[in-house]
Amino acid sequence: MSPRVPIVLVSGFLGSGKTTLVRHLLADARRRGLRAAVISNELGELGIDLSLLANDDAIEIAGGCICCRLSDRFIETLEQLHERSRPERVIVETSGVALPYETQLHLWREPVASWIGDDVVVVVVNAESLAAAIVDESGAGIASDAVFAQQISSADLLVLNQIDRVAASELPRLEARLREIEPEAPIVRAVHARIDPELVFPPDPRGLRAARRKQAAEPPPHGHEDFAAEEIALEPGLASAELRARLLALGALRIKGYVETLEGLRVVQGIGARIDLVAADIPPPSELVNRAVVIRRKPR
Repeated sequence: MSPRVPIVLVSGFLGSGKTTLVRHLLADARRRGLRAAVISNELGELGIDLSLLANDDAIEIAGGCICCRLSDRFIETLEQLHERSRPERVIVETSGVALPYETQLHLWREPVASWIGDDVVVVVVNAESLAAAIVDESGAGIASDAVFAQQISSADLLVLNQIDRVAASELPRLEARLREIEPEAPIVRAVHARIDPELVFPPDPRGLRAARRKQAAEPPPHGHEDFAAEEIALEPGLASAELRARLLALGALRIKGYVETLEGLRVVQGIGARIDLVAADIPPPSELVNRAVVIRRKPR
């Protein structure tokens, strides 16, 4: 009988650093000589995250969330990767508004249930966004968001990411907020999602994680109508400062794409009021340049 394949679901709210963590896990698998397959799930259709991964055994599922509307396609894609590549581990990056627990329940479906081994949920949290939400008295930030809370409560491991962007004195308060939602999952602090990969595939000799999920009830129907993704064209040749100002004026939760600026090709990473333009270390497909996905919260 072929060995069962461990799978890790990397989840977290929009802009938390999921793709960065997946890249670290892929690099670790290469160093170890392990075959790792990746499924990247994006709310938008453009495929920016897949271009950043640069992995032969990576498949994108775009235009929705694999926890609900695209769940059948998720199962089909898992089976396709298994048949094609026979991976020794699978990494799934969910969209920023997907619910990881509901995604896990699909792993008990056939035919993938016959070969998937232990499954672990790693939830990445942007420390800067969480800190801003806690002090935002309007309650509009992620600390009060139902999707964020469901993600945190599903975690086997919490990664408090980008801690270099908040004061060290703030970290205990941020961890206390996470503890209010999920009292048991270990919390690891990180910068650029750099954590020990051994933490992502922890042993579970008594099978407690598997038992917990097998006993779970079928989740109620749900959707993600509060969020909308659209593609925009980015004007090439602008200075970085001017481009940042234009993108900030969009008032988006999340922006990601590629653009040819006056200073050269840049990866656009927008998270709320922060717009980062970073030199692209992996050349993207030409059709992705000067385009971006913008995710907004729909007005209520």
